[in-house]
Amino acid sequence: MLLAVIGPRFSGKKEIRNYYVSVHGFVSVHILNQQLAPSAPDDQFKVIGARSPSPVGNDEVSSPQAVVTTPPIPCQSEIPTGQALNFSTAAALLRYVTVNWRQNFVTTDLCTRTLVGLFVRRPFFMLLSVEAPLTTRFLRSGEKSLEKFVQEDDRATFGVEISDSTIISDSPQQDPSCLLNLRDMVNAHVINSFTTLRGLHEHLASLDLMNPEHLRPGWDAYFMTLASLASQRSNCMKRRVGAVLVRENRVVSTGYNGTPRGLPNCNEGGCSTCNGTALTPETRIECVCLHAEENALLEAGRERVGTNAVLYCNTCPCLKCTIKIIQTGVKAVVYNLAYKVDDMSASLFHEAGVELRRYNPQKEFRWFPGDHVST
Repeated sequence: MLLAVIGPRFSGKKEIRNYYVSVHGFVSVHILNQQLAPSAPDDQFKVIGARSPSPVGNDEVSSPQAVVTTPPIPCQSEIPTGQALNFSTAAALLRYVTVNWRQNFVTTDLCTRTLVGLFVRRPFFMLLSVEAPLTTRFLRSGEKSLEKFVQEDDRATFGVEISDSTIISDSPQQDPSCLLNLRDMVNAHVINSFTTLRGLHEHLASLDLMNPEHLRPGWDAYFMTLASLASQRSNCMKRRVGAVLVRENRVVSTGYNGTPRGLPNCNEGGCSTCNGTALTPETRIECVCLHAEENALLEAGRERVGTNAVLYCNTCPCLKCTIKIIQTGVKAVVYNLAYKVDDMSASLFHEAGVELRRYNPQKEFRWFPGDHVST
């Protein structure tokens, strides 16, 4: 794994780096020239002495204790324990960690979108963002001028520089050092409001970032992500629901809730029950929307459902869908969000021998669109 830590000043980047070096044996890696440049065949790097741990949130750079020049790509066994590697360019670092991808590395030097873009395609790369309350970071900095600190923070985070209430530059998308440009690439996020190193370290341990499922989702996380994505196609006025039918870890069909084909969409008045136009008992009609589970089963058909099929749904199936799921031969249902008829559905599933289990994103790793491991 290559763990890259980003964040504003005095948020605790260096302390997180030191934690993974001292506790988990990561090798600290550094880039001497952060300008994007191709890696030459004879790129060299240096092994430098271990850095002293910094106070929580302190971002100062300590001096190396020793410098030893080594060949460009040594074997893993040649790296002295507790020491760091210096690389001339990001491309040289990428070349090295790709060869030695089974070893764990950590850096605080990948701080622009261009640099992170080199690594984000690798399956061993993780980008960890750390933040802390502005007041906390100001107190950690020891600086005297809060206004100056805030101005510098705005420039680093948003790419905006303000002087005397006048915006001097407002082009974060053109500022390679703007932290805002990296938010969509972040895998995990930490709020470092801890007052002690022990508190920060305990929180980092609880995140279990070394678990391989953070980099490659397990089957449940993978299919629940697809179900959540399918739900985004729904325009039902009550709720968005998505479902994925799977057999032997292969997607058979997907579905989301909405009106039948050929009818106006739910949000266009196709179902007066869902969109609230049928407000009195006299005018209320039965809901005509097909549920996500129904659409997935209809798309597949009984023959394609086959044996040992699993249905993933981001909401627990209602009673109407439950009986259809049982009838089509599905053997397991995995859901995320609870629903008002869970008990009745669970009872029928149990009686029919269909496994029903809830996917708990708090205990398992979340891979839903826009979600990140966080505090």
